[in-house]
Amino acid sequence: MLRNVWGRWHKGGATMLLVLVASLSGLSTDAVQAKAPQALSQADTMTVAQLPPQGRSMMTLIYQGGPFKHDKDGVVFRNRERLLPASARDYYREYTVRTPGERSRGARRIVCGGLKPATPDACYYTGDHYASFRKIVQ
Repeated sequence: MLRNVWGRWHKGGATMLLVLVASLSGLSTDAVQAKAPQALSQADTMTVAQLPPQGRSMMTLIYQGGPFKHDKDGVVFRNRERLLPASARDYYREYTVRTPGERSRGARRIVCGGLKPATPDACYYTGDHYASFRKIVQ
């Protein structure tokens, strides 16, 4: 059996490992299948006016090139969730949208893509720390 499992692991990669763990623990293999990233639809857009006031202020700062309050503002966003369109490694940058009453950076962000940070090609808003995005349209 080990040889059979190794052959499947070698050919199937991490998915096979998940299926093996699920079968050994009695779970359904349907529960461990990875979700494919979903493309943003037209319904996943919002205007700048629909952003919270702090988001509108951050958009102004982005186009001005700063100054930004948080050290992490303007750092490269890797798009690990693969919810944004695929791009070069350093294409996206993230910015904090302040949450009133929150002492930390909170969950709200604007992520912009482009070769020049002060003139982004596209920006996206997330209110749930990268679990979902809405494209910001003018």
